[in-house]
Amino acid sequence: MADKKIDTTDKIDKKTEEKMETTQNKEEKNIPSTEKPKTEEKKIVKKITHIKRDVAIANGFDLKISPKQSKYVCRVIRGKNPEAAIKRLQDVISEKRIIPMAGLEVGHRKGAGLAGGRFPKNACKAIIEIIKQAYANSVVAEIENPVVAIARSNRAAAPYKKGGRRAKRAHIYIEIRDKVKMMEKKR
Repeated sequence: MADKKIDTTDKIDKKTEEKMETTQNKEEKNIPSTEKPKTEEKKIVKKITHIKRDVAIANGFDLKISPKQSKYVCRVIRGKNPEAAIKRLQDVISEKRIIPMAGLEVGHRKGAGLAGGRFPKNACKAIIEIIKQAYANSVVAEIENPVVAIARSNRAAAPYKKGGRRAKRAHIYIEIRDKVKMMEKKR
């Protein structure tokens, strides 16, 4: 019986030797020969080119402002320079100028040709922040004569508040373009 055990170990030793030989052969094949010349690495220099965009966009989602008032504020700032639009809304906040709201049942205000209007301060404060963001984006996009091309207000999903009331929410979208390019496209 002792002879049988020795025979089995001999068989195991032979198998492990064969496996080791095959792995050594594989390793020898993977070793690169010194006869082959090494390829030179070429340094590729990439030039960073700035892509000039003609549009600067800023969004405000789920703002806690009245969608009805923000619609009229967007009408006022459309077509204005961002700096002029910010100044106009600052005047509304300080109650020097009103936002015309002729479509609503609002009392008449002083001034020639004004049917009615209000001072929507919360809406103006929120929209000023979005105009500043859009203006900063236009500076980065290198827009020379920026003008507010699109100012849009949409009604957002209104969550429930205390007592079952619905809260007012609005989405604001402001797009600034180059005034000269806009005029060329219209023609």
